Amino acid sequence: MKRRIRKELLDELLADYKGPEDLTGPDGLLKQLTGALVERALGAELTEHLGYDLGAPGSVAAGNARNGTTPKTLTTDQGDVAIETPRDRNGTFEPQLVKKHQRRFTGFDDKILSMYARGMSVRDIQAHLAEIYGTDISPTLISTVTDSVVDEVAKWQARPLDSVWPIIYLDAIVMKVRDQGVVQNKHVYMALGINLEGKKEVLGLWIEPNEGAKFWLKVITELKNRGLADVFVICCDGLKGFPEAIEAVFPRTIVQTCIVHLIRSSTRFVAWVNRKALIGDLRLVYAADTEEAALVALTEFERRWLERYPMVAQAWRSNWERVRPFFAFGREVRRIIYTTNAVESLNFTLRKVTKARGHFPSDEAALKLVYLGIRNMEKKWTRQPKCWNLALNQFSIMFEGRLPA
Repeated sequence: MKRRIRKELLDELLADYKGPEDLTGPDGLLKQLTGALVERALGAELTEHLGYDLGAPGSVAAGNARNGTTPKTLTTDQGDVAIETPRDRNGTFEPQLVKKHQRRFTGFDDKILSMYARGMSVRDIQAHLAEIYGTDISPTLISTVTDSVVDEVAKWQARPLDSVWPIIYLDAIVMKVRDQGVVQNKHVYMALGINLEGKKEVLGLWIEPNEGAKFWLKVITELKNRGLADVFVICCDGLKGFPEAIEAVFPRTIVQTCIVHLIRSSTRFVAWVNRKALIGDLRLVYAADTEEAALVALTEFERRWLERYPMVAQAWRSNWERVRPFFAFGREVRRIIYTTNAVESLNFTLRKVTKARGHFPSDEAALKLVYLGIRNMEKKWTRQPKCWNLALNQFSIMFEGRLPA
């Protein structure tokens, strides 16, 4: 039920109002009201704790009593607010609105984390809070707030997973991290899944100096140990040994090479003047209705481009076993699995978040920021479009008996 404030009370509060400064300024009405309301609420909490109102008869004989107040400066959205927190004689009162030793009002830590997750440095956050709220926050306090996420990351990383996932994308992003006094490139491995409801979810994060099939095997095994029992399709790049690592853990899973990755890698040395025409001919291959039609298009592609760019056709021929599963599905599923764009989009956003930092002081610092960036993005993710229901119907036929009722 929406609570309405009496018009007479508002008129009284705004009786001396002359401009915005009187309302939102350093000593404005909002700041004064925040302090007064917090003090009043804490007083009500103490009354509830003691069991009698202030000045009630027989209060001294009740065994506990009010024992003055303690001054405290509270950091709020309106800036620093001085309040008086009430005490009881026995020291058993535990305030809930502003707990003991709490110096920041509810929601303020979330603002710090939100700014940090968007790539702002500690100094930027400090300057922004001083400018907007007139609050002087030390870099140590900001670091303390962001470090509180570390335990949350550990719990998130170890959470149980659903037993069946239709699609999982595997990819990695490179970041510069200081390790033993030396700044080096490290890979942050990511697993992004689409669940049975068609919603995206990041399943985990891992960090390692080099990207390799051996470490991906460790990642996939960890996902299985967390409850993942079956995956229909795993989309990944063409890293050597990657498909074999997946099939060692999930032998019934279809490993689909990312078509976009294959196009990029196979056309890397194609002259710019020829690239548009060559990629247009390649599109006739991966956009074919059937595998047979795709092979015909690939033969025609070789006839036209083999002499000038033999490595392109060779790349497609050598990876064909990982390309061909794509043609067994209808267009609704192809649209989802032909590329790892879902995780590429995530990587693009994370690069924007991390580009303000030259490097990270530790693996933990890198994972902390990536996790907060992911948490921000997940708020915007919605269910897959209407074609997901059609895709699920195809999965139920292709993987008969493996889709939960």
